[in-house]
Amino acid sequence: MGLKAFIVEDNSAIRDSLVEALAELAGVQTLGQASTAAEAIAWLRDPTHDWDLAIVDLLLEGEGTGLDVLRALRGRGPGRKVVVLTATASHVVEEQCAALGCDSVFDKSIDTDALLDWCMALAGRPPAAAA
Repeated sequence: MGLKAFIVEDNSAIRDSLVEALAELAGVQTLGQASTAAEAIAWLRDPTHDWDLAIVDLLLEGEGTGLDVLRALRGRGPGRKVVVLTATASHVVEEQCAALGCDSVFDKSIDTDALLDWCMALAGRPPAAAA
């Protein structure tokens, strides 16, 4: 059985595209999605949900940000990975995310392929360039 992911992204087009690419290229099953920090935190912290990977945008709908989601997941189990996919990536943002326990940060405008390669490696699949 492949990796199970949860996507936190307020843009439905990006969310849908990511779900499709993760399934097709990395064999990652998306269990759920949220567009707000509150929805994401509630789902990801629910002990009945068995997830391996959370992909989190920093700018979300409503109150709260992806940083709030990262904060809420600091005590997650060691097998659970959290990455950030954002349009606001910078060295400062990367440092903030790392301090909150994020496993990696990807810039939406230039790193989407790198994110998919990272997910493929996590799933034990060769990167797209090697396939």
